[in-house]
Amino acid sequence: MHHDDDTSGARHRAVPSGRIARLGTFGRLAGGVAGGMLAEGARRLAQGERPSMSELMLTPGNAARVADRLSHLRGAAMKLGQMISMDAGDMLPAELSTILARLRNQAYRMPPQQLDQVLRREWGSDWRRRFRHFEAAPMAAASIGQVHRATLPDGRVLAIKVQYPGVAASIDADVDNVATLLRVSGLLPATLDLTPLLEEAKRQLADEADYVREGEQMRRYAERLAGDARYVVPQLEEALTTRQVLAMTFVEGRPIEALAETPQETRDAAMTALVSLVLRELFEFGVMQTDPNFANYRWQPDSGALVLLDFGAARDVPAATADAYRRLIEARLARDLDLIREIAVETGFLGAAAAAAHQPAVDRIIAAIDEALNRPGAFDFGDRAFVPVVSEEAKAMIADRATWHVPHAETLFVQRKVSGTALLAARLKAKVDVRGLAAAAIGAGKGV
Repeated sequence: MHHDDDTSGARHRAVPSGRIARLGTFGRLAGGVAGGMLAEGARRLAQGERPSMSELMLTPGNAARVADRLSHLRGAAMKLGQMISMDAGDMLPAELSTILARLRNQAYRMPPQQLDQVLRREWGSDWRRRFRHFEAAPMAAASIGQVHRATLPDGRVLAIKVQYPGVAASIDADVDNVATLLRVSGLLPATLDLTPLLEEAKRQLADEADYVREGEQMRRYAERLAGDARYVVPQLEEALTTRQVLAMTFVEGRPIEALAETPQETRDAAMTALVSLVLRELFEFGVMQTDPNFANYRWQPDSGALVLLDFGAARDVPAATADAYRRLIEARLARDLDLIREIAVETGFLGAAAAAAHQPAVDRIIAAIDEALNRPGAFDFGDRAFVPVVSEEAKAMIADRATWHVPHAETLFVQRKVSGTALLAARLKAKVDVRGLAAAAIGAGKGV
């Protein structure tokens, strides 16, 4: 649900719903960036330097300007940002990471009259009579909407997510605009075929803009996890849910990052529950919530339970994708490093051109991860000793833009969840028996 909790710095800004407004935004963005480039270029030339185009695009001033303009295209920018950034981790240029981070943290609010307009359209002009109290100020921002707290006449407290107007209608144009920005900026090689990724981004955003679908996904997750005290899923309030408004029970919880202050065993238990859930999604449910944004998880100190939020990015995992991960896990458990590389290429985790041109580096990365995973005891996500090795070896591969490769969209979504979960485990310095959990999961998946 992307609870950005701190919406105090939010500015009221009507979200542009017309195509003209959006194209105008994009034109100003290009103009602003060009102006910034010229100014920066003149300054550098005056100092006797010969700046390159890409250096000019990525000045901090431009990063801020791009982020500010793109806030209008927040949903699409965040979706592409998630797709590209979660996996790239430290590999992205620092300036692009800055832009994406600013985007994720910006919270714009609909002005009150715009909010009222949306709710009148969805619930009728007397909508306020349905509630004892409806808090006008949002308690959180979501990628394509904002979340309000409301109390029903019977005293039940709800969280109500209201979609920004015009989001669904402008998805295709927004995604294309963000892609154009990435192209124009020179951040992506011209040879990279983004088409499948862009189509997938559009499809997933269209799914996420349908709150009836999200409500249904949330209901199914609640059913799958019923009776398991480790997880809490909000209950859908169907009578108040429409395509653009999602109503659910308000569930108390602290930000997941608050776990960082708890004893080791508390952190280990929470991350073991989360890693177990990812494996069940992949090999048992055949459905995965593919957005591992930290804000989509909260934590209840009293019960130790994880609160799961935001099911807009829940999607089916094709059998072929699950099978690729099963084979990869089998090869990892067998410590067959050559087979790991072969499966990684065959299943599209790794581009064939990159694996061929940089095989020694690829092999050293696989070996470093293998060694880390096979130390005795639980895997210590806090021990980042192998990360510098991986980053160093990956540098030449990243510099070789001719071998850049976009994995299959399905693999990319699953990998984003895996990477994001590992990122959270590293933040919490958790220790998890990854090998044992993975071995059990693929055993269970085969019906053994």
